[in-house]
Parts: sequence; structure tokens; C-alpha cells
Amino acid sequence: MRRKQFFAMNLAATLLLSLLFIPVSAVQLEDRSHVHNHIDIAYKSPHSQFADKVPLTTIKCSEDLELIMKKTNGMPACVKHSTATILLERGWGIHVLPDYKNEDNNSDLLKESKSSFAVKTLDVTYFENYTGYLAMPDTEDQQSFPAIILIHEFWGLNENMKEMAEQLASHGYLALAVDLYGVEEAAATSDEARQLMSAYDQEQGIKNMRGAVEYLKTNYGAQKVGSIGWCFGGGQSLVLALNEQMDATVIYYGRVISDKDQLSSINWPVLGIFAGLDTGITVESVNEFEKALDELGIPNEIHIYPDVNHAFANPSGARYAPEETKDAWEKTLTFFESTLKQ
Repeated sequence: MRRKQFFAMNLAATLLLSLLFIPVSAVQLEDRSHVHNHIDIAYKSPHSQFADKVPLTTIKCSEDLELIMKKTNGMPACVKHSTATILLERGWGIHVLPDYKNEDNNSDLLKESKSSFAVKTLDVTYFENYTGYLAMPDTEDQQSFPAIILIHEFWGLNENMKEMAEQLASHGYLALAVDLYGVEEAAATSDEARQLMSAYDQEQGIKNMRGAVEYLKTNYGAQKVGSIGWCFGGGQSLVLALNEQMDATVIYYGRVISDKDQLSSINWPVLGIFAGLDTGITVESVNEFEKALDELGIPNEIHIYPDVNHAFANPSGARYAPEETKDAWEKTLTFFESTLKQ
């Protein structure tokens, strides 16, 4: 009996995924009459475009559909926005973002924020065989500084994360950019990032992040520790908060929850930075998250920038929004100043 039930459940799940990822070439062909021939590639299925070696980031969907990538095999799919929301929220689909380049970073923009310290950096083994990037104020005295754990996007620990650590260090923090993947090189394409994220072990990741907190307290005497993460790392910043006593939590468009039983373990301030056009981390889910925090009496600041999309603070692609990024960074610095330095 149990085997029959198990078989039925698997069959139902397979049918659901098949329906959600149904090919859309037929749907796209209906609108062909009013579009010029020079963009006929838009009316090929995403699979056909991919087979024709069209780069993943330039695969075309019709206007009413959104391009995502299947987490299981990296294949592209054009789906309705409502379907994309379901797939992204449940982790079955992944955003397709422009390829990452090392020269793409926020350093010049964020340097406009007034800083007080020169910075020194070093690679440190902070947990088991995981190596992170530690940036700290370069001072002669033995002054103790509050600490911040930086958690990378789905790309992994890349140059942008390292420069963000340096920016925080220049404002008087021990800033440790962790590596949750434990690989020598970060991903440069969405598919490489998908493979790294698909192999990610959440339980090991929790141990990794908790190890980073302990490392900063034991080796550098940090009295207060906060965390900040972007995208995949934004969700992990919340995961860390659910599994470790912290002093501040910052989430940039990361996955959130509204389960008050889980959130009740948090008794420190939370800052959330979100995008109004994000179909994966929807405004509705953010509002439910904020409502749960409010009902639990957890101090929070939730900011939703209405006209930007997921990863708007990542300078590597078309979604980058410099003004919103600068404003969000000022809010982040103010938040850490009030939670970690007072």
C-alpha cells in the first residue's frame, strides 16, 4: 500500500512539473503576425534557441512570458509570470542573470559614503577547510570592532563580495566574506552558479556560517556580530538568524518566511531590502514576512523599491539600479551603526 501511495505521489509531482514547464513555442507563434521578421528568434522555443547555441542570457520569450532556468538541469524555460513566481519561490527554478565579470562591482559608487579607516585584508580559514576573505580596519591600537558576516549571491565568493567586505571594513567593522560553496573559483555564468547552488548542503552551510561567527568572536574579540547577504545570500542571512544568536540581520532580496514559530527565535533588529518587480521574492511574501515580524515584536525596517527587479544592487547586468543601490547602502550603514556600534 505504501509503495502504491509513494508511486502516486511521485507521478503527481512529475505531472505538476511537466505542466509548469510546458513548452511555449505554440503560444508564442499566435502573436507572430504583428512582429517583424528580424526578431523571429523570439518565436522559437527556448530549447530550440538553446540548441542553436543562443547564449542563455539572450534567449527570447514573448512579452507575456518570463525566462527562467530549471534548477535540475539548467535548461531554459519561458513561463507565465505567475508560474515563474511559484517555481522561484519553491526553488524549482532559478533567475537567469547576466554573466558575472570581475570588473563589475559597486566599489566606486559606494565609496561616496564617508569612511574613516584604511583597510587591510587577508584570506583566513575560518571553518574546517573553508577559506573566507577578511577585511578589517588597519589601525595600530588593539581596538575591538564589531563584526559582520557577508554571504555571497549564488555566484559564490567573488571579487564583488570581497570589495563589499572592504567597504564595510572602512566604516569600522571586521568584515568576513564567507564561502558557502568551498570552491576555488566563483561562478561566472548562471548555469555554473546553478550547479554550485544545486550541490549546496544547507545543514553544512549552517555549520559554516555559525563557524564564521565563532571565528570572529574567538580570534578577534568581536562583541557584536551581524550578517548581510544578497539574493541566495540574503536567504542564508535569514537562515543564520534562525540558527544563531546575532545582533543584526540584513537581507537583500533573499527568500523570506512568515512562520512565526520559526521567526520567534529572533530577538534583534532586521533590515530587509527588496524589489517591487521581483517575481521570485514577491511583494506579497515580503509583506507577510514584515507582518509576522511586527506581530512578534521584532524590530524591523522593510524597504521595497517599487520600480526595480531582483538583483538590482548587482552591477553586472541590466537590472542594476545605481540610485536605489546607493540609497539601500546608506540605509544599511545606518542600520549597522545603530545595531552594532551602540
